[in-house]
Amino acid sequence: MDITELTERLEKLSANYAEHYGFERTGDWFLLKLQEEVGELTQAHLQTTGRARTKGRTPEELRETLELEFADALCQLILFARHHDVDLPSAVERKWLSKEAGWTRQVLDAT
Repeated sequence: MDITELTERLEKLSANYAEHYGFERTGDWFLLKLQEEVGELTQAHLQTTGRARTKGRTPEELRETLELEFADALCQLILFARHHDVDLPSAVERKWLSKEAGWTRQVLDAT
């Protein structure tokens, strides 16, 4: 599945969720929801790394929670970008991948 297909599937799920619970997905809602999910990811990370109470969960359960919280944070970020008409693949290309050759060359030159 590519990012465009994923984005559209997430959009439908999110819109249905909002309709079911009766709220409007505004720009600040997307940002606040992303922040909520990053907070839950942080909590899962702390639990997985032994720096927070595990609440009786096994290491396997903690790992599963961590993975699912990564998914929540990623999906909310994708939806937030869509709300702002951000072309994520293009932005990633401009911000990260455009520097790929230069960084590789610098590392090779340094060795």
